[in-house]
Amino acid sequence: MSDTIRSVLLVTNPLSGHGKGITAAAAARARFEERGVRVTEVCGSTAAESVRLVRDSLTGRTAAARPDAVVCAGGDGLVCVVLQALAGSGVPLGMIPGGTGNDLARELGVPEDDPITAVDIVLAGKTRAIDLGVVRSARPTAATEPQFGGDALPGPIYFATVAGTGFDARVTLRANRMSYPRGRLRYTLAALIELASGLSVPYRIELRGVPGESEPTILEADAIMVAVGNTRSYGGGMQICPDAIIDDGLLDLTVVGALPRLDMIRLLPALSSGKRVDHPAVHQYRATDITLTAPGAPATADGEPAGALPATFQILPSAQSVLVA
Repeated sequence: MSDTIRSVLLVTNPLSGHGKGITAAAAARARFEERGVRVTEVCGSTAAESVRLVRDSLTGRTAAARPDAVVCAGGDGLVCVVLQALAGSGVPLGMIPGGTGNDLARELGVPEDDPITAVDIVLAGKTRAIDLGVVRSARPTAATEPQFGGDALPGPIYFATVAGTGFDARVTLRANRMSYPRGRLRYTLAALIELASGLSVPYRIELRGVPGESEPTILEADAIMVAVGNTRSYGGGMQICPDAIIDDGLLDLTVVGALPRLDMIRLLPALSSGKRVDHPAVHQYRATDITLTAPGAPATADGEPAGALPATFQILPSAQSVLVA
């Protein structure tokens, strides 16, 4: 065991992975205690309560009593919640995957369905500095429930994987409310349901900090969805930003332009299977700052509600230390 990890704050969510997170948390706690690590567990009933509990654990103690790591036993939604309190604290993040998607853990090589190995990765103490995105929405979340089933996160919102807007955000929000089927099929079914409604809306996209460009780039186009990625995938392995790198200081932007409904249906299986989507209507960009405007388009961050457009997205280079293999 690393000398640097002797105490952890274990954060759980009873709804992660429809109970999978609680099972992973119990196995993780037993493994931590077996290895002689002091464990403090917190479990909020809402997203806001979990943020408060984590923040209190980090700021309400003396430096000697602070945990050596904050460990999430759940999925990307729980990580997003924890980041609202953890970002900027200097305390590393550990992950015990127990959610539906687990895209951040997959990106960083932390195994799913193996909490014992995940704990041992935490205790090895190897860290990697990753970028975070931050989204600031001008409009509050309306009529949408976050993963915890309670209140939404207040803005601005830090995110580690992908922020979705438009169709994919509506799909994610619908999938979060569904109890069946589990895994990626849930997102596919939610997408098929959302296809029954209108698809493309007019977007205005403003890009700043584009590599090699000194002036902002302005794009206007009808689009079904626009995804802002710090990592390659979301929704359990869907490769929406296939070239994204988690520590390159840039956000990747994928624009899916106006498509006939039948073409969109044909794209869904490839996206759901984790394949790279190549289509004339799909365009990719990179920037450090992005402003998106579109009427009636919701936004999500790591699968959690993040308000509605207009919104700005910014990269925070090397903003969070994460425990990795």
